[in-house]
Amino acid sequence: MNYETVSRLITVLIPALGCFFAARGIIHYFQLESYQFPGYYHTLNRNPVHSYLPGVCVAAVSALLILLLPNAANLENAEVPVLYWVIALLIAAAAVLLGIAVGKQLTVKKAKKPFVFTGRIKRLYVVYALVLLGIAAIVYHLPPWKWISMLWPLLLPAVVALAGLLAWPVEKLISEMYFRDARRKLLSNPNLIRIGLTGSYGKTTVKHILGAILSEKYPTLITPASFNTPMGVTRAIREKLTPTYQVFVGEMGARHVGDIKEMCRLVHPTIGIITSVGPQHLETFKTIERVAKTKYELIDALPEKNSHSYFYDDGSHCMEMYRKTTKTKTLCGRDPETCDVWCDDVTVTPEGTRFMLHIKNKGEIECHTKLLGDHSVQNILLAAAVASDLRLTLKQIAHGIEKLQPVKNRLELMQNPGGFTIINDAFNSNPVGAKAALEVLKQFPARRIIITPGMVELGEKEAEYNRTFGSQMIGCADIAIIIGKNRATPIIEGLKESGFAPENIHRVDSLDESTRLLHTIVRPGDTVLYENDLPDHYQEA
Repeated sequence: MNYETVSRLITVLIPALGCFFAARGIIHYFQLESYQFPGYYHTLNRNPVHSYLPGVCVAAVSALLILLLPNAANLENAEVPVLYWVIALLIAAAAVLLGIAVGKQLTVKKAKKPFVFTGRIKRLYVVYALVLLGIAAIVYHLPPWKWISMLWPLLLPAVVALAGLLAWPVEKLISEMYFRDARRKLLSNPNLIRIGLTGSYGKTTVKHILGAILSEKYPTLITPASFNTPMGVTRAIREKLTPTYQVFVGEMGARHVGDIKEMCRLVHPTIGIITSVGPQHLETFKTIERVAKTKYELIDALPEKNSHSYFYDDGSHCMEMYRKTTKTKTLCGRDPETCDVWCDDVTVTPEGTRFMLHIKNKGEIECHTKLLGDHSVQNILLAAAVASDLRLTLKQIAHGIEKLQPVKNRLELMQNPGGFTIINDAFNSNPVGAKAALEVLKQFPARRIIITPGMVELGEKEAEYNRTFGSQMIGCADIAIIIGKNRATPIIEGLKESGFAPENIHRVDSLDESTRLLHTIVRPGDTVLYENDLPDHYQEA
């Protein structure tokens, strides 16, 4: 091997080695976005420092290292001495160390969802390594190889996307294999009651409520936590479903048109529940009409015979869906004239909620739950309607309601050792849920403190919804701690426009900073509402 060959080889490998390790944080974003390209690109644009600086650093240091290589001019045919090899290998090692340092420094610190080396990530890294080697091989044969070697790392996020695109067929094949195995397992029990539920908000809570109530009569499996993607539900079925279960409840999330249809291809539900339709994931859906269309995919997937659908009378999209379907259906709400399942005499306190449950042709029963807020009754009515049709008695339903516990991070009541109360509503805030959380906070005696970064994934109307959110805090909170930079601005504008005392409005950069501020102002007896806790890829740099 002569000087020219070695020089070219080391030159094209330096940026490849640096990029392999420097892309850790970018690949983490890809993982957080469930390997979906639209969300990945949105995340890159929201986090330009963590997304583009790794490539800039690798390009800059690669240029420096390449220039440090001994000049091989006029020595093309000379033998390469050991010293040259040593220098070349040291420079290559420096590129590796640079990549590791950049990757470590520009990965989200104290991530709420840490980077996990799953089987999929390992396969992605293999493809990514092959892509980097391919780029190095192409650059090696190009005339301006030295300049291209210095510059191409600037395209690092696109290189990661290319690796993800090339890995997609393999991942699709693997996921389809698992998907079909889960479907086979689910359908192998013809007596298993299969329930699918979806909605813009409330679906996880309804799932837990339904699981608790149905367990009064049937062994019931619900998908754990927020497992609501095809692969999440597939995993739950393959790992947890046994022949002893008589009911399966599958939560179905969606961020794109067609997502619910794909979930139904797995679950084949005979019972469908629409919890709500609202401004959620507008960043991908664009309009609420597209949200409604996607949620209705669940009803379309139900069999024409021997199926049942359930809706809540929201006076809007859910009611339109109810009117649209010709399949067996049940309407829940507050109006006994139009609803099959309804409630009245609702009493909401900081200790929970009491109400009278009515089921047409079945009777009525007084119910009590530890769940907070008037809106919790909406979720309970849907679950109670399903339970009644599955032959649970009113007493069994009421007993299940009595045993309900708050779902983690969803209006979860907690006592702090410092003598103040925390309402933890940190999971995935939306305009309807945020307003409901404020109404819950309003039930508590002063002083009431809200800590929030606002709401995301609301598309072009995000600022408008956050401004409205700020204006709704008046009368519900006494002190507002707003987390963030750009997203905080419309919330603070809404607070000020509504007449919220300026001296009680605080803006901080991070959740950690809000905690430090809280400890300087909170007193025993206060109530603190944590409304939303943004995922790592939504943090403002």
